[in-house]
Amino acid sequence: MNDDIDRELPMAIADTLRDREQTLAVAESCTGGLIGAAITAVPGASDYFDSGLTTYAYDAKRRHLGVSREALDEHGAVSEPVALEMARGVRDVTDTTWGVATTGIAGPTGGTEQNPVGTVYIAVSYAGPWGSETSFSSASRYVFDGDRATVRARTVDQAFEDLLEAIDGQPLRESTEP
Repeated sequence: MNDDIDRELPMAIADTLRDREQTLAVAESCTGGLIGAAITAVPGASDYFDSGLTTYAYDAKRRHLGVSREALDEHGAVSEPVALEMARGVRDVTDTTWGVATTGIAGPTGGTEQNPVGTVYIAVSYAGPWGSETSFSSASRYVFDGDRATVRARTVDQAFEDLLEAIDGQPLRESTEP
């Protein structure tokens, strides 16, 4: 990873989270830290970025994010339920406003008929204010073409797009000042 990272999407996230006084943590499997690297390539990321966890192995997902054994056994690591548990887990263990998670098969091997190489699940999780009943999590499945590097890069960009879309769907916090 180097500083030749496209900063357009990470800068949009930075501006949006700063304006809303919200925070972010990421849990990465197939992207192996690329999302965190892109976020921290933008100066001032410490204003809103808490942490990034690369939880590549099953045990790391369970140990650091609280992903259930049942979800891993029943659905496999590359699945919507696991992506959702990863996003909720990173959001909750870091006590941030937003959690983003990626899990997938970047290739060149490891694909199946159900999940071919290039299959990625991206999940976004929001922690609304206590008692507001606005917290939510969502996940999307994508199948990207290309080699390992291309799949990983497209996953990073898509994760940023999914996060921005979710943030834009949340109302601005009402001011309590007169």
